[in-house]
Amino acid sequence: MTTRVHNPVRYLAGACALVLALLLGAPALAQGVPPAPAPVTAPGAQPAAPAVAPVPWSSLSPDQQRVLGNIAGQWDVLPPQRQQALARGSARWLKMTPQQRQSARMRFRTWQQLPMQRRELLRRRWEQFQALPPDQQREMRESFRRFNSLPATRQRQLRRRWQQASPEERRDMLQQLREPRLRSRVP
Repeated sequence: MTTRVHNPVRYLAGACALVLALLLGAPALAQGVPPAPAPVTAPGAQPAAPAVAPVPWSSLSPDQQRVLGNIAGQWDVLPPQRQQALARGSARWLKMTPQQRQSARMRFRTWQQLPMQRRELLRRRWEQFQALPPDQQREMRESFRRFNSLPATRQRQLRRRWQQASPEERRDMLQQLREPRLRSRVP
């Protein structure tokens, strides 16, 4: 039997990815999907009109209307981005198994219990993750999966090491993680 030797630095990205996992689920739990980022405009310029069309309540399926029933009376005053997000979220909800729905409810309760500052931090990090190119998002998700597959004691060790590291040490740890991947991409 061969034992695998794990380089602790390699799995520090997993600690970062753990935070991303919260980011991946938490905003979606808040209202179905993460909020749309605000458009960026030059100082003094008029913001561009949103290019998102409103979603008529009547265009939702009866099941979606049932899921979103508690906001039916407010639907027409919601911003179009929010309407679209809720429409997508309700469609996703309807495709979930009962176990997935229960898990989502539990994550949502956890999200609601977070202090507002923590929620805002997680939203900002979610937006940063969403801004990454798809290949980097994939790498982050893979790092999370590797980290998540480690024993709980090892995860705690790595989290503690990351939290106690200085910004320079963290930068060095991340660089060490990137170097093998960069070398493997060079032809």
